Amino acid sequence: MTQPHGDELPDIIDSADDGDRPSITEVNGTVAKFEMAYSPEKTDRFAFGPPLVSRIPAFVFLAIAALLALTVLLAYQGSSNSSLFIWVVEGDRHRAFGSGPFAFLILFVAVGNLVKTSLRGVVVTADAIESRDIKLGGVPSVKRWSWAQIDRVVLDDEAVMLELWNGTYERLPRVHKGRELAELLAKIATARGRSVTRLPKAA
Repeated sequence: MTQPHGDELPDIIDSADDGDRPSITEVNGTVAKFEMAYSPEKTDRFAFGPPLVSRIPAFVFLAIAALLALTVLLAYQGSSNSSLFIWVVEGDRHRAFGSGPFAFLILFVAVGNLVKTSLRGVVVTADAIESRDIKLGGVPSVKRWSWAQIDRVVLDDEAVMLELWNGTYERLPRVHKGRELAELLAKIATARGRSVTRLPKAA
């Protein structure tokens, strides 16, 4: 495999012309040649979730919600003379929304937020590549490209960009085990006769 010269995986090339835009390979490097190729079976499905760092807020929120729910549970199960019982159970008599339903609601939202975060990522099959994300408001967004639409796979050690048949580019989201995703796509692209360009990461 040859190592081309260039910078980190470039941004989508901007061009005001209506004609053909230059290929990333023409601008940034040379085609990488992979000795290994891989053709997945029709039933194979490779899922790559979001980076661990992007899941940390969801895990922290879930931990806080679980602690709150546990505190309320202990209050209802504890002695009626304890300060926790007085603050939670007796205090609910003067609250419009009880501590129990509130704690359950927060826990439910935290679990849903963790599930929603885990839905982000990339799914690779024998037929296509899917990019999954969650837009503002919690609306799922799924983009899918069949291998017939892909002319070139451009990658570095952790990021991947697809050059499509119509000259446009699509950057895949960062994922956990990004190196494995890049290598998998390179092998499948090679098996399907697609060009693969590997860019070295910036020092």
